[in-house]
Parts: sequence; structure tokens; C-alpha cells
Amino acid sequence: MSEEIFDVVNERDEVIGQMPRKQVHREGHKHRAIHVLVFNSRGQVFLQKRSMSKDTFPGVWDSSSSGHLDTGEDYDACAIRELREEIGLVLAAELKRLFKIGACEDTGQEFVWVYRCESEGPFVLHPEEIERGDWFAPEQVTKWVAEKPQDFARAFVFIWRRLMDS
Repeated sequence: MSEEIFDVVNERDEVIGQMPRKQVHREGHKHRAIHVLVFNSRGQVFLQKRSMSKDTFPGVWDSSSSGHLDTGEDYDACAIRELREEIGLVLAAELKRLFKIGACEDTGQEFVWVYRCESEGPFVLHPEEIERGDWFAPEQVTKWVAEKPQDFARAFVFIWRRLMDS
């Protein structure tokens, strides 16, 4: 499998070139990603535990679905693609954009659009990406993030705190 190529962006989230994934991460170039939070009718959020084979933040909890934009892809299309690829969710309704985060250390220099959608599952988890997943009450996640932030991907902690403050 050939290495992914990412769009590299400037401080205004404008594409200025392309580079291989490893180089982007190693050299800290700004790039683009999405995070989707899937909630069920009981108000619980589905979180995934990242596979131990992931190159960043292996074995920790993260958003329902997240991923990098492919070269030339827009944020909305990426969110729909990542939901399908990672958890097997094909949306019947539109995604709701929640907020955008600027590239910073907490996001690994990613500009991130955060989305929300609703689904009851069950999900088909991509085994190379996700070890397992589960539903959690938001107050449980908030307490867990406060007590053990190391159990989560750094960007998720940043996103969750921003979500709870809004």
C-alpha cells in the first residue's frame, strides 16, 4: 500500500502543497482532518478505542470517527467517507457541523472540523483502525477526560472540552 499524500496548508487553511503522511507528521506541517461524534437516541456518544497499530495515539480512546482529508477532498466528504470506512455507518441524514478548530499543538497541527450525527448502530468496526468501541454518557466522558486524559487521543480531549464549554 502506498503512503497517503496529504494537502499541506498555510495558517489560513489554504492548500500550499502536498507531502507524504509521515513527512507531514514528522515535520509538523499544517494539514486537515475531521472528527465525528455519533450520538444515539439516549444521548450517549459512541467512542472508538484506536488500534495498537495506529501510528499516532495507538490504543487510546477517540471520537466516533476521525481521519485526514485526502488530497483535494473537502471536509464534509471526508467526514462521510470516514464514517463509512471506520465504523460502517452510511448516513441517512446530513451531518451537523459543530465547530472548526485551528491548527495547533493539541490537534497535531491539523485544522479540524468537528461534526455530530445520530445513529443507533450497530457498527462494523474496521479492525486495522479500531480495537473496539462503546457507548458512553457525556457526563461519564467528561469525568473520565478530567481524571485520565492520557486514556484519550490529545485532539479528542481538546475537542471534548470545547464541546462541553459550548
